[in-house]
Amino acid sequence: MKVPGVSRTAAAAALLFLVVVATAQETPTFSVNVKVVNVLAIVRDKQGSIVNTLGKDDFVLHEDGRLQSIRYFARETDLPLTLGLLVDVSLSQLHAIAEEQTASAAFTKDVLRANNDSSFLIQFAGDVLLLQDVTQDPGKMQTSLGELTPPNEEDNIVRLPGEGRHPTPGHGTRGGGTLLYDAIFLASDEVMRKQQGRKAIVVLTDGVDHGSKISLDRAIESAQRADTMVYSIYFSGNGADASEHPEHSASGQTSQPPESEDGKPVLERLSKETGGRMFVVSKTNSAAQIYAQIQDELRNEYNIGYTPNRAPGDPADYRHITLSVKQKDYRIQAREGYYASRQIESKQPPAGPTSRE
Repeated sequence: MKVPGVSRTAAAAALLFLVVVATAQETPTFSVNVKVVNVLAIVRDKQGSIVNTLGKDDFVLHEDGRLQSIRYFARETDLPLTLGLLVDVSLSQLHAIAEEQTASAAFTKDVLRANNDSSFLIQFAGDVLLLQDVTQDPGKMQTSLGELTPPNEEDNIVRLPGEGRHPTPGHGTRGGGTLLYDAIFLASDEVMRKQQGRKAIVVLTDGVDHGSKISLDRAIESAQRADTMVYSIYFSGNGADASEHPEHSASGQTSQPPESEDGKPVLERLSKETGGRMFVVSKTNSAAQIYAQIQDELRNEYNIGYTPNRAPGDPADYRHITLSVKQKDYRIQAREGYYASRQIESKQPPAGPTSRE
């Protein structure tokens, strides 16, 4: 059948046009969001002193072995800081609570800038308790630090399989209720992930965990996804000086946890993989002195930003970062990687921290 006034060529062209339009309408379009990755770094010379005079060209950055171009650089960052204090109040840490309160109060007063920086406070033992939600009022943190409350002995018992009440029938391990990994996860995933700017957690503990639903790997992952550095302040259990060998008390019991429960390796890994640092409280290195070192680091960070240059089609979620300096004998402290997606996979995470109202 012929269509009056329309040639076969014109009809074919019109049909082709309609097919192209229909196809274009059925094809979804995607907007590309270019992610800028920020790396906060501290550099030290061979004497251990902080170096804060380097420039962008002094750094070399690789992501999964692929050289990256540093696009953003600042020697002294004025980005707002969100600081979370996580304090272990389990029975093994009762001897340290007074020192933790005093040093933490002085630290938050000195380092937090009113109306610019934010902070929050969590205590943990057999449960995780949010004593102070995110606030820009340093005075509220001072008040909340005075409210750190050790649990009753009966409340600080983890039930192991057998007969008992938690988490399944079991027998009790006194002093064992220490939900360190859960506290890290909840602080990172429920609090820090919502914040912008610089983010750091300071955890005061002996590093021993009993009863957490979350593994150490997932706790570290949650901090990495939230772009949060973790500083660890190690207080050895029951008051033993971490720089000495365990001593026996008059009762013949050692004053430190068994070697299998030494939390230092846990804290070292937690801090190293998130770009923070682990400190040990001892007779020659008090909590106040350690806080002064953390404060010095927070004031002398390099803020390095780049847009990832990835191999085409690379679907990797976790990306390994290697940041180095060209100067010989300089050491760098920075996080080791990040996750492209911020949302952590749901695997029955613990309930959110209880808020004391």
